[in-house]
Amino acid sequence: MKLTVNGKAVTLDADPDMPLLWALREDLQLTGTKYGCGMALCGACTVHLDGQPVRACQTPLSAVEGKKVTTIEGVGSTKVGKAVQAAWVAQDVPQCGYCQSGQIMSACALLARRPKPSEADITQAMSGNLCRCGTYNRIRDAVKGASVVLSSGG
Repeated sequence: MKLTVNGKAVTLDADPDMPLLWALREDLQLTGTKYGCGMALCGACTVHLDGQPVRACQTPLSAVEGKKVTTIEGVGSTKVGKAVQAAWVAQDVPQCGYCQSGQIMSACALLARRPKPSEADITQAMSGNLCRCGTYNRIRDAVKGASVVLSSGG
């Protein structure tokens, strides 16, 4: 199975039904994408598939063959990713940090398609990501902060 992960071509010899999450974590040693619920409900495993956020725990490898996967390890190489990661630090978003890679991936997908999101846009884009520590206000502030940076050309 051939795909591109974080800009690098990779070939995996794995069961096509294997969830992308396990291929990333076990075969490629990209452990930033987290296992949360295993049912695509919490968002901890969010990655980008051809630029769109998907839940890696429920995405079979057969669905990603020939496509581009971006994980938390690779998102910082983009302008949007850099802005979001910097905003996360500036807002001191993480508490325990477990959900944060999925949160960042969802925020990046939102800002890549809508650099100046409305409150409703942010709510909708982030609604599938759960944070047990309740850092939702800091997450929202970080998304807004990254939006300001991106809108100013920074």
